[in-house]
Amino acid sequence: MFWDLASMLNPTRPMYKLANLINWETFERSFAPLYCKDNGRMAKPIRLMVGLIVLKHIRNVSDESVVEQFSENAYYQYFCGMESFTIAKPCVPTELVEFRHRIGEAGMELILKESIRVNLLLDDKRKENENRNDGKDGRGRKSDTEQTAFIDSTVQEKNVTFPTDSKLLNKIIGFCRDVAHAEHLKVRQSYAREIKRLKLVQRFRGRKNSSAKVRKADRRMRTIAGRLLRELVRNLPPENSYQERIEVCMKFVNGERMDGHKIYSLHEPDVLCISKGKDHKKYEFGNKVSLVRLWNGLIVGALSFRNEYDGHTIDKAMEQVGRVYGRKIKRLAGDRGYRGQETCGETNIMIPGVPKASDSPHTKKKKQRFFRKRAGIEPVIGHCKADHRLGRNFYKGLLG
Repeated sequence: MFWDLASMLNPTRPMYKLANLINWETFERSFAPLYCKDNGRMAKPIRLMVGLIVLKHIRNVSDESVVEQFSENAYYQYFCGMESFTIAKPCVPTELVEFRHRIGEAGMELILKESIRVNLLLDDKRKENENRNDGKDGRGRKSDTEQTAFIDSTVQEKNVTFPTDSKLLNKIIGFCRDVAHAEHLKVRQSYAREIKRLKLVQRFRGRKNSSAKVRKADRRMRTIAGRLLRELVRNLPPENSYQERIEVCMKFVNGERMDGHKIYSLHEPDVLCISKGKDHKKYEFGNKVSLVRLWNGLIVGALSFRNEYDGHTIDKAMEQVGRVYGRKIKRLAGDRGYRGQETCGETNIMIPGVPKASDSPHTKKKKQRFFRKRAGIEPVIGHCKADHRLGRNFYKGLLG
């Protein structure tokens, strides 16, 4: 006789409650057309894959870790729709990558929309328990906190090391050697002894009297990398599997100091250098992320951008809020980086500034409190970075 998970587990645990609050049929209906009914191997259940993605971001673990923990945690299995406990792994970690590619940006947005619905449902139940007189505050006034939101942007760094020219040139030279060895290509000169001597010179970059020697070594390393790349192009057939990486390496070697789009990583050539004016981190290498947060702390918008001006991201961010939140936002507050736009549809955009001479002391105090509340989005971004995988983007390419 076997016991099912529903009767074995503690129904008061948060993971158990969350599994019963989520409307899994929404994902079944939306993602079912993305599968082929009469071709190939039977796919994994949609609830299983969606549940693993949600658990991955709740617990801040990798694809490999969430798959490993699934076979050890009964609450994970109940959350993903299992009826009995199993010691087998649910899938291969790369199947999560394929599932994310399958559902795309719209599918991830649907998961965000369902999470917002669950949070609003819990918030409504909490208000009912507190008997708040139809959403009115203690003075009998209608609360407008659900129609007030705060917006801010941050940088999500890609999984790249801090880029320097010497570091990237060494990687290019190593790449050329590996390709020549793998394809059994004969090179005219390996430059092994000279590169070893140049690396020794580059080690003393920070010393007072070594700047001229280091610059000369950098130029020589660039020359050697260019020679090895051109020799590789001559010896390889026109159609080869290294063509894309060779083009990226060529673009870096032939690049100039003032080029518009620089290469900061060979495996992530689309990475951007973004400066947010931080004292502890002058430059960050990744992409910009816009977050929209309600008065009660609920995040109702999360959108990725390249390196647009903050004020130009408001329209797209509010479009997404309209899709996933479904309620009107009357007031949107941002920092001074969003200056230049006063309205977005029916939403008034409020930016902190010098008080008007016509403002009464009460109005000034009210605005001050409001913008202090706006500053509360900063620690929310910090928690998202530290606890929910916003700190570093491990997904590959622009799609990631």
